[in-house]
Amino acid sequence: MLKNFIVVAFRSLRKNSLYSVINISGLSVGIACSILILLWVRDETSFDRFIPKVDKLHQVWVNASYDGSVQSWNSVPLPTYLELKSAHAKIVNSAVTGWGGKRLVANGDKRINIQGYYVSEEFLDMFEFPMVEGDRSMVLDDPSSIVISEKLAATMFEEGEDPIGKFLKVEDASTLQVTGIFKDIPQNSTFQFDYLIPWKHRASIQQWVRDNEQNWGNYSFQVFVELANTTDETEVEAGIKDILTEKGQTDVPREFFLHPMPRWRLHTSFENGVESGGQHEYVTLFSIIALFILIIACINFMNLATARSERRAKEVGIRKTLGSKRGQLIMQFYGESVLISLISYLFALLLVFVALPSYNNLVDKQLSIDFGASQFWVFSLAIILVTGVISGSYPSLYLSSFNPVKTLKGKISVGKNANLPRRILVMLQFGFAIVLIISTIVILKQIDLAKSRDIGYSQEGLISMTLTDAISENYDVIKNELKRKNLIVNMTRSNSRVTSINSNNFLGWPGKPESQKVMFVTVVRGYDWAETMGAEMLFGRDLSKEFATDSSAIVINKSALDLMGIEGDPVGTQLDLWGEKRTLVGVVDNVMMGSPYEEVRPMFMVIDDWGGSVTLRLPATNNMQSLLAGVQEVFEEYNPAYPFEYEFVDVAFERKYTTINLTRKLSMIFALLTIFITGLGLFGLASYTAQQRIKEIGIRKVLGASVTNLVGLMSRDFAKLVLMSFVIFAPLAYFLLSSYLQRYTIRTSLDWWIFALTGLVALVFAIAVVVNQARRAALANPARSLRSE
Repeated sequence: MLKNFIVVAFRSLRKNSLYSVINISGLSVGIACSILILLWVRDETSFDRFIPKVDKLHQVWVNASYDGSVQSWNSVPLPTYLELKSAHAKIVNSAVTGWGGKRLVANGDKRINIQGYYVSEEFLDMFEFPMVEGDRSMVLDDPSSIVISEKLAATMFEEGEDPIGKFLKVEDASTLQVTGIFKDIPQNSTFQFDYLIPWKHRASIQQWVRDNEQNWGNYSFQVFVELANTTDETEVEAGIKDILTEKGQTDVPREFFLHPMPRWRLHTSFENGVESGGQHEYVTLFSIIALFILIIACINFMNLATARSERRAKEVGIRKTLGSKRGQLIMQFYGESVLISLISYLFALLLVFVALPSYNNLVDKQLSIDFGASQFWVFSLAIILVTGVISGSYPSLYLSSFNPVKTLKGKISVGKNANLPRRILVMLQFGFAIVLIISTIVILKQIDLAKSRDIGYSQEGLISMTLTDAISENYDVIKNELKRKNLIVNMTRSNSRVTSINSNNFLGWPGKPESQKVMFVTVVRGYDWAETMGAEMLFGRDLSKEFATDSSAIVINKSALDLMGIEGDPVGTQLDLWGEKRTLVGVVDNVMMGSPYEEVRPMFMVIDDWGGSVTLRLPATNNMQSLLAGVQEVFEEYNPAYPFEYEFVDVAFERKYTTINLTRKLSMIFALLTIFITGLGLFGLASYTAQQRIKEIGIRKVLGASVTNLVGLMSRDFAKLVLMSFVIFAPLAYFLLSSYLQRYTIRTSLDWWIFALTGLVALVFAIAVVVNQARRAALANPARSLRSE
């Protein structure tokens, strides 16, 4: 019987080749889209899951109450690291790390700027990154040691050479001995590094780290804890939350809390001290899109299968007359559905392989299908069976229900509501497409709104690079040399690049209510900052070496001035910073350093050397490569140990749009594919309707109806479906997008024309698909359709 089922199924596919091709194409595209989306979702949800103790590891965060809300951050005082070791019985271990960064690692002539971390000796014991060589419990004990990745070992040492015991020079200053090698860190890890240097070494070479070992007021470090059990989080959190208050941090209410490692990737946003969003929203969004696309593809199958039901009605009647039971017929049709699903799945895999390189480039990942994983085969079997069963459920139950006597007489009508399920399914298809189209337009508007905002400085010709010790020592010489050769317009240095915020502090001003606490963006910088950035001074002047008193002066931005409410000329106002008075010498226009979707925060700037970055303003030129070559020559002369590496500021700024740009691109692609699949489904229903009404059309033609009238008659029915779909789903899209936009302080409006345009496009598309089928039915010879009457 199974052989007979298969033979009949293939015979049916071959006999109805057009419908089979359309069916398989729609399902293949739908399944391929779902697989691509789910590959991305799997990668996002798998972050850090390879770490054995992932459920026991937490990062220590701070909730601070000020300015009418609770602010959360993950930088804590350095003493937290040792304090937590004995703070609670269920804290097994703690570790402190820096924030990671690129440093020069060299072995003779081999030099590379590569990412790494300063970490305390407990780090590898807690996180258990797989080791190739060395005992993880001991490799970081020696302050003069370094642990490196397989990739860095292959780069720094000759093939076959054992790196253990060899020496590497870091930052052209510290000579460290290789004591261990770890496996290359996978892409789905929060930590990304190629070397680890003991925290003790950092303390030995950086005075400011030693100065903060007992300082509870400097929030500049990352601390992690390992709990005894996965269920201990609440108890431990309650036991450590008041430590900051106990240590004298009473200027504002502050509490420690624990952020579990499994939530680091997807839950990064906090509002009033509780999780409020993050990457998980995009994971949910695209998971829903994948489900929608798969459902739309399944709907196509149902519509196309029932569209050719009349041709198979007599087959059903004959089979029933010859003794076939309805259950056997249902199994036959389900078998055909699963077969089509299997073939579609194989084609979908082919499409995935073709699309994967471009898709990886789009999502900036290295996704692949692991054929050796049991999960892949379970997923494959599940998607084939589920898709086949869902797709074939309605056709199977519908076709097998035909009365054999009526079908053999050519009468297969099952009532005036026979088309209702298919119409509902098409409405769902168009509803999903309408939501995706509206969403794509709104996301485009949101991006355009952010990009149209005044950023407060000029990005043209602006480049930034890391400030090394050698550049710092020769800073004035380098700056003068570059100016003398007309290679730059100006140059400055600061603790953070103009596209990022690295520091925040409280600031006091005359008339400030005692209860009001506001965190200001803090820029610690050199001279000529405003001129280099192209920022406008609204009041007073910028900090300048021409004024000896500027070492104790301060500059604020317009947002800070508005907050302070200072009337008249603010220059000369005395501000309170770090326990001393600072004289306000200037107000600079707002410079967008943070998110382009938020208001520019209050900021102040002071003169000091905290390291960080160097920013150069290049002159306008038609030969940028030649100009950069000249700049490189100067830097290599005074900073010879480091490769000349720089970044254009506009490129760095564009990264602020990475997530929403990805959302826009994926939404646009999947919206177009949804429209394509929906078009196939509409074609199926139009074909079915044309077949079902062929005699009615014939009678109307005999009675004098024109082709235009007949086409309009059929098109009206489908236009109603689209309009009903729009009426139902447009409000749903409005509600969902309103909720989505709430995450942005600066957000676009949901204009009426977006919905009107989407409805018009959907209507025109539907009519364009239907008209061809309607016209073919209207042009048919009525004598043939009425021959049996």
